Amino acid sequence: MSVLVQFAIGLVFGLGLVVAGMSNPAKVLNFLDLGAIPSGGWDPSLAFVMAGGIAVTFVGYRLVLRRSQPIFGGTFHLPTSTDIDARIIAGPAIFGIGWGLAGFCPGPAFTALTVGGNPALIFVAAMMVGMGAARWLANRPAASLPVAPRA
Repeated sequence: MSVLVQFAIGLVFGLGLVVAGMSNPAKVLNFLDLGAIPSGGWDPSLAFVMAGGIAVTFVGYRLVLRRSQPIFGGTFHLPTSTDIDARIIAGPAIFGIGWGLAGFCPGPAFTALTVGGNPALIFVAAMMVGMGAARWLANRPAASLPVAPRA
């Protein structure tokens, strides 16, 4: 049953992305093109979609974290580390570069697979390769460094 509920939630999320136009990379690229502000070509609608998403997430986290455990799981899996490391800097930077070049981020890219043609397919394939490479890098054993002999 939980798989069906999760599927329904994902479907509603995907439909929301399509209705908001976020599966259209031109809409995203028009938002990111700040140079178009003087000519009136800038599209601020993505900012409203983001603000709506942030508001829903803020309220949702407040409500969900009041529970002793998640509905479809045994425990909450929340981050415990507050360290800023290379992964925290590199990950969002790579995401932002890909978003700015292609006009897709992961959720809308999957919804665009149904109507987006080759660009969406190429983006999703590249994203999967990148996710696999990131997982491989994160799980590889630490390289052992040679120990210098004591004098």
